Amino acid sequence: MQPDANAESNSLRRSLGARQIQMLAFGGTIGTGLFLGIGSSLAESGPAALLLSFCIIGVSVYCTMLALGEMAVYMPVAGSFCTYVGSYVDESFSFALTWNYWLNDTIALASHVLASRLLVDFWLPDPVLPTDGSSFSTSFGVRCTREIVRTVTPIISLLVNVGLNMLPVDGFGEIEYWLAAIKVFTVALFCVIGLVTNLGINTENEFIGFRYWKNPGAFHNGFGGFISSFVNAAFAFAGTESIAIAAGEALNPVKSLPKAIRSMSFRVLTLYIVGVIVVGINIPFNTPGLNGDSVRMSPFTLVFQKFGVPGAASLMNAVILSSALSAGNHSLFAGTRLLYSLARAGHAPNIFSKCNRHGVPWLAVLATSTLAILCLLTSHAGKTWSFLLNIIAVSNQLSWTFIGFTSLRFRKALRKQSKTHRLVFPNWTYPVGPYLVIILNVVFLLVQGWKSFFPFQFSLFLSYYIEIPLVLGLYLVWKLSHRTKLKTISEMDLDTHWHNPSPQEETPGDA
Repeated sequence: MQPDANAESNSLRRSLGARQIQMLAFGGTIGTGLFLGIGSSLAESGPAALLLSFCIIGVSVYCTMLALGEMAVYMPVAGSFCTYVGSYVDESFSFALTWNYWLNDTIALASHVLASRLLVDFWLPDPVLPTDGSSFSTSFGVRCTREIVRTVTPIISLLVNVGLNMLPVDGFGEIEYWLAAIKVFTVALFCVIGLVTNLGINTENEFIGFRYWKNPGAFHNGFGGFISSFVNAAFAFAGTESIAIAAGEALNPVKSLPKAIRSMSFRVLTLYIVGVIVVGINIPFNTPGLNGDSVRMSPFTLVFQKFGVPGAASLMNAVILSSALSAGNHSLFAGTRLLYSLARAGHAPNIFSKCNRHGVPWLAVLATSTLAILCLLTSHAGKTWSFLLNIIAVSNQLSWTFIGFTSLRFRKALRKQSKTHRLVFPNWTYPVGPYLVIILNVVFLLVQGWKSFFPFQFSLFLSYYIEIPLVLGLYLVWKLSHRTKLKTISEMDLDTHWHNPSPQEETPGDA
């Protein structure tokens, strides 16, 4: 019997292997948030506040990942937690969160593309203006070359992201595997080099220790600076939850997802915390080029520069540039799969569910990349990037909050319907973990934007709080138009998408 061609052209393919799933997790997490974002957070709050915020957000993210992983292994679908919200809470929330998370991924892609423009500035210092007219033409040529490179770099970055996402998913996964592997190796190498630099092998041949925690200080801007650092930490961890989106294309989700989630949770948390410590002890928070609107380079690059080996800083900056490409790659992949799931659920035009013969939703790829094109037109890259950073962080905090709430509902339904025995990857932090996720993120959402009020800054206020009414508005639109109701525990469907593992899949190591 011949397969249905239409069915073939409108479905994703399960062809991502376990090692590719693991590296997709790294690729979605380690990016400009770590390499570039912690610089602005260091400048805003100081090294001690930066470390504390990353530790607290890290605990929250770890609990979030276990809660999400439990549901993803039970029901491996392309829509991830947005689909789970519809199944276990309310379809209107699923509609709102999926559209918002798709928007978040398009913004994340734009931020990574824009970051490539900021990062090339390391090789393009401001030209020295001539004191006389003799070298004016040379100076003018340098300025023109600088602007051309800054303009062309993000365009190339976006085109490469789109091209890679048009590949069959196994080919995409293989390329992303190696890009992510480079990033993991680089962060590990940075931690070693940073510690060596701190101990005295640097351009000044001096032991640094915790000198910069004393002068200019461990904290900056007091409690307000500490609170503000959480949004930067949330941005750095953005993308961890998108690993579950790959569940719909995993060869063996029961086996690959638990390994990927465990591996990503411990390794990423370790790399992040150690990386933050190394940055904080080597770079003072008042270093020019790190803060907010004037962000121009990565503190990772500055540490390598201080190390003193010729070419080391340039090599580090090149790797960070490739990490921006990899992170953008992952954002486009996740956003594409969300738009695909929206179309399959009837929440978006059906045309976005159309896949080519390789199982790639190519129209969804093009649609998801459109917002990044608009960001190429900005003349204030630093300000725009900082604005996008806040929106992405808040969007992820909203997502993490709903993952925690959905996890509680999911477990309650399993217990009520006597199906708890089906769990292959149980969340050992339940119920404390999900409650902790909800409480922490609600507090962050409310207070982290305090500086937009004193004095009131409208654009900054929007970046911190526009996501909340946006999600609420999307929820009300679907709620009022379709009269959806909160799912009762007894009516939750725990069977339709349940992935019943075979004996080969359900191994003791995955339990």
